[in-house]
Amino acid sequence: MTQFDRRHFLGSGLFAAAAATIITPERALAGASPAGWSLAVADVDADVPEETLQLVHGKVPANCDVTLYRNGPAKFRRGTGTSGHWFDGDGLVRKFRVGDGKAHLTARFVDTPKRRLETKLDAIVQPGFGSSRRDGAVVNGPDDTNAANTSVLMSGGQLLALWEGGSPAIVDPETLETKGFKTFRRDLKQMPFLAHPRVEADGTVWNLGGNGKGTFVWKLNPDGSLGKAEMLDVGRASYFHDFTATARHLIIVLQPWVQEGFKFPLSTAMAWKPELGTRILVIDKDDLSKKRTYELPAFSFFHLADGWEESDGTIRFDGCLEENPTFGQIAASALLRGEHIKSPSPMLTQIVLHPDGKADMKTTRISAEFPATDRRRAGQARRFTTHVAGYRQTPFPHAIAIWDWKTGRDDKFDFGSHQLVEEFLFVPTGSGERDGWLMGTTLNLKERKTELHLIDAGRVSEGPLATWRASLPLPLTFHGTIA
Repeated sequence: MTQFDRRHFLGSGLFAAAAATIITPERALAGASPAGWSLAVADVDADVPEETLQLVHGKVPANCDVTLYRNGPAKFRRGTGTSGHWFDGDGLVRKFRVGDGKAHLTARFVDTPKRRLETKLDAIVQPGFGSSRRDGAVVNGPDDTNAANTSVLMSGGQLLALWEGGSPAIVDPETLETKGFKTFRRDLKQMPFLAHPRVEADGTVWNLGGNGKGTFVWKLNPDGSLGKAEMLDVGRASYFHDFTATARHLIIVLQPWVQEGFKFPLSTAMAWKPELGTRILVIDKDDLSKKRTYELPAFSFFHLADGWEESDGTIRFDGCLEENPTFGQIAASALLRGEHIKSPSPMLTQIVLHPDGKADMKTTRISAEFPATDRRRAGQARRFTTHVAGYRQTPFPHAIAIWDWKTGRDDKFDFGSHQLVEEFLFVPTGSGERDGWLMGTTLNLKERKTELHLIDAGRVSEGPLATWRASLPLPLTFHGTIA
C-alpha cells in the first residue's frame, strides 16, 4: 500500500472518478428533438410535495410495507445553458412509500453548493464529467462540483446521496431534507466515495474512491461508523464506476479507459486504449497488500453484480460489459440534445477467475444493464441476476427480467415501447432466492407519468401485481435502495 497523503490525493485529480450522473408542461425542452424519449432527460424545476399515487392496475399484497428510495439527475438547464452530460444534472432523491394498500411519492433535490450557486446565477457554470467550467464557476474542492445524483445508501440509520468524486450527502430519510456532507474523519474530508458501495448481509459497507493510479478503500461498520480507510495502489489510472466483492475479497476491474491528465470536461481527459486489455485485481479484505492480478481482453463497463467464491477458490461475478465506452464518452451527452447516438449494447456476462491465474468470460448475449441481486446473499453463491432489457429504437430499455445462470433463460416482462424502464430491486418475502418482489419504476411516455410497479420475482413474465401512477413525469434515475 502507498502512504496516505490526503492533500496530494485530492490535488492530483480527484475528479477522475467523477461521474454520475418535473418537466413543467409549459417549458420547452431546450435543444431537444421531438423524440418522445426526451422526457427521460427533461428538467424538474422544484421539489415534489408528497402525493398519493393512483392504483391503476392489480391489487396490493396485504403484507407489502416497503420504501424505495431512488436518485438521479433532474436539472440540466438554466438560463441559456445546458449541462454537458447526462451524469452532471442536479440530484433529485425520490421516496416511494407503499403500506396499508397505498403508495405515496415525494421528491426533493439534494441541496449542494453546486445547486445553490447555479440557482443564484441562473446558469450552468460548474464543471463535471462532461461539462466545461464556465464563467462564474467556484471550485475550491471536490464537493463544490458534487451533484449528489447517482445513488443512495442506507448506513447506520442515515440515508446518503452518493456521487463519485466527493463526499456522500446526508439526507433525512423521512423529509428528504439535506443535512450537509458526510465527513467520516476530519482528515478524510471531501475524499471520494463511489456511488456503488458493496453492502454485506450484516450491514458492513465496503467502498472505493478512485483517483488516478490510486484508490481509497473504505470500510464502514454496520452502525455507520468508520472501520477502515486506506490508500491502495492499483497500478493503472482506469475509470471505474463500480467494483464488486466476495465474502473475502474486493474485486477491482480496470478497463482500458484511462486518465491521461486532468482537465474539464473530465471525460475528455480519458482515452480508450484497448491494446492494454482489461486487468482485474483481487484484494484480500483483511490485508490490502495481498492481491492477485488477472488479464482479460479489452471491454468497458459501468455496472457489476455481487461476486462469490467457490470452495476451490474460483471466483465468479457478472456485469454488463460493452465493447468500448462510446456511451459514456459521447452518447450520454447527446441525450441532452435529444439525439440518440447508437453505442455498443452492454451484454450480461459472467467473469470467472480461476485459482491458477487464468480468467474467462461467459456471455449470455443478452443486452442488459443495471444488474441487481438479493442483497441478503452478498458474497454468497447465487443463481439469478435481475436486469433491465428490451433495448429497441430508443436509448433506454423497455423490459425487466431475471436471468437464470443454471438454465440459461430469461424470465422477462416487456412493458412496451411507450414505457422506459428503470432499475428494479429485490424485496424479499421468504428465504428462497426468488421468494419476493421486484420493485421499480418506469416512465410512461403515452401517459406522460411516472409509474411504480410491484412484480412477483418468481413470475416476472406475468407482469406487475400492482401498478401505481404519479400525477407527473420524472426524468429517469440511476440507482436506489430498499428500506
